[in-house]
Amino acid sequence: MVTGNGMVAKKFISYEANDDFLIFASGVSNSKNTDPKAYLRESDLLKQQIEMNRGKTIVYFSTTSVDDPAENSSSYVAHKLSMEKYIAEAANQYVIFRVSNLAGKSANQNTVLNFFIHNIYHGIHFNLWLKACRNLIGLDDFYRIADYILMHNGHLNKTVNIANSENYSVAEIVSVIEQYLNKKADFEPIDRGGCFDINISETLPAINSLGINFGNNYLESILHKYYSVNEL
Repeated sequence: MVTGNGMVAKKFISYEANDDFLIFASGVSNSKNTDPKAYLRESDLLKQQIEMNRGKTIVYFSTTSVDDPAENSSSYVAHKLSMEKYIAEAANQYVIFRVSNLAGKSANQNTVLNFFIHNIYHGIHFNLWLKACRNLIGLDDFYRIADYILMHNGHLNKTVNIANSENYSVAEIVSVIEQYLNKKADFEPIDRGGCFDINISETLPAINSLGINFGNNYLESILHKYYSVNEL
């Protein structure tokens, strides 16, 4: 069973008829959202779905930003941690995936790549935090890792990270997008930001088994895969 209708929910559509799992992919998609009502809607729906699906393994998508010093005091992270705690206490069986920044076709302009691509392509001015980093993973690779773990009964009743093995500086991301779009970004450099490491040791066996390679050209490859210039 799948709850939700966004990019992640659509990717897990093969689980719609699977009675072993509840893929909960319905919630607040903008990490900058501070509206309590939005978080309450997700909370209420999650609690309802857990009660209605006691025989299923609950699969919830949280965020690796819980370990980011710049984000871990935000409303979004506080909400995700609250939902993780509730699931661990209320669900009979669960797997919580903390996910880094997903790259994929989506109308959500708040994702990292969507934000930069939209602004650069349309010549919109933005601030660039020179010391900031982001961890990017393609939607297909994220799905393959999560699916592999679920199909192999891995990490039951645990919380694990799904992320790229490497971080990218925001300046590097913007530079690669500039080359891809053949457009110069209009930004104000700001001496702010920071990086944090994401521990993927528990999901590394799945990554290796699937042959996923976060190599030197990974960022360029996800731009070509998900962001056709003709469709911008």
